[in-house]
Amino acid sequence: MKLETYADRDMMMIDLANQLAGDLESCLLHHDTASFVVPGGTTPGPIFDNLCAAALDWDRVHVMLSDERWVPEDSPRSNTGLLRARLFQNRAAEAHYVPLYAEADAPEDALPDLIAAVEREMPISVLLLGMGADMHTASLFPGADNLAAALEPTAPALMAMRAPGAPEPRITLTASVLAGAMTTHVVITGDEKRAALDAAQTLSPQEAPISVVLRNATVHWAP
Repeated sequence: MKLETYADRDMMMIDLANQLAGDLESCLLHHDTASFVVPGGTTPGPIFDNLCAAALDWDRVHVMLSDERWVPEDSPRSNTGLLRARLFQNRAAEAHYVPLYAEADAPEDALPDLIAAVEREMPISVLLLGMGADMHTASLFPGADNLAAALEPTAPALMAMRAPGAPEPRITLTASVLAGAMTTHVVITGDEKRAALDAAQTLSPQEAPISVVLRNATVHWAP
């Protein structure tokens, strides 16, 4: 694991956006397309604000979430809504989107088609993840109903996940897909998450799911 620390969050968001743009550009030099996996939540918004203006061949970039809440795209809980508002703007409006949601009552009802679409994008070219104070990443939550299965090397690319404290079902990329990314960045802020990161390096994936990607990741932290 490589740890990069920053004096403030604004500096980190700008620098990380530049690094992601460089990683995507490098990938596109050698491949027809680049798969770019990003998190939802509140932390990555400023990264997307900076990244969307990058001079890339965005029509060759295939963007996918690391996980999604099983709610319609127009719901304020939808991670897709964040991408449309903050990433798919400016030059990045030309990016191709690979959704993790379909109109169905439960994620299990749509899994076969969604898995097929995800598998076409593997391995992930550039992966950006967040981490919770509980050491979850994507929707791999400690204590979640399908966590053990999602950590197995033979797990499908996507699984449904339900966890204590999560108000709706989730759908998430599984551990082997995340661990197989060609380039991995993790972004965290605040002292609580820094302490969680330190703890995760000594815990099992069941206790600290973020640990499945840390070995080959660059972690970006600001107070």
